[in-house]
Amino acid sequence: MFKLFYCDHFVLPLPADHRFPMSKYARLRQAVLQAELTAPENVNEPPAAADSQLRRAHTPDYLARVQQGGLTPQEMRRIGFPWSPQMVERSRRSVGGTIAACRAALRWGSSANLAGGTHHAHAGWGQGFCVFNDAIVAARAMQAEGLVRRVILIDCDVHQGNGSADIAAADPTIYTFSIHGEKNFPFHKARSDLDVGLPDGTTDAPYLAALAPALEQALEEAQAGLAIYLAGADPFVGDRFGRLSLTKAGLAARDELVYALCRHHRLPIATVMAGGYAPNIQDIVDIHLQTLTLAAQSTPN
Repeated sequence: MFKLFYCDHFVLPLPADHRFPMSKYARLRQAVLQAELTAPENVNEPPAAADSQLRRAHTPDYLARVQQGGLTPQEMRRIGFPWSPQMVERSRRSVGGTIAACRAALRWGSSANLAGGTHHAHAGWGQGFCVFNDAIVAARAMQAEGLVRRVILIDCDVHQGNGSADIAAADPTIYTFSIHGEKNFPFHKARSDLDVGLPDGTTDAPYLAALAPALEQALEEAQAGLAIYLAGADPFVGDRFGRLSLTKAGLAARDELVYALCRHHRLPIATVMAGGYAPNIQDIVDIHLQTLTLAAQSTPN
């Protein structure tokens, strides 16, 4: 069974010229239903993450100030969204989607959140359109529920997962792997368990040649019982914030490699969408949809 989770109807009140393409989420859910990747009843809205779950990754002070609108203007500029009750609710729901996807993956082998991948959120501050760190919160939720002991984060977003790496730096039960543009944001990178930094303009073949041995190494070192895959669409050629040059076929090959290696290691995998900022939103939807198609195909019958 392939379960999907969404929160696209929690739309943020953003200016029309805002850099973040919020409409991709609703369009992606529509594309998933049209493609019939799974039965409509398997596409569900998740509950919002609870304070007790969020506190496993974030400080009580930060959580309270997000909830109450007490972040400073500088903190909000770092996040990139204006504060609103909708921002808080959507951020909680996005984390809830990753928690639900992890539970479903552990039960059925593969699942996905049609949002998530907010890997720049640190314990006490947000950054780069990321308020709460869904992957870390979800990993620790699964551990707290006794469902898994060790988790690996496979981060293929074009930007390094600095928040995830920083929060998990002293936690040997969460292994962080990131393959990203070396000269891209964030310019001051945290140290993941394994980082692969690539030069600007990297194309399909060199990307895949770097990913394959590094991911095999990461999986061997992690010895995890669950993978959370951040399947960013932003390595795509022409992405406004990407600086790499992968084609849609190259991104599909990336996804195939990730799912194949996880199957080889008998590793349940929860996929989250992460970034995507192509000028044509349909390109972002196409890339995410091909990721989800491969994720559905990787689900055991």
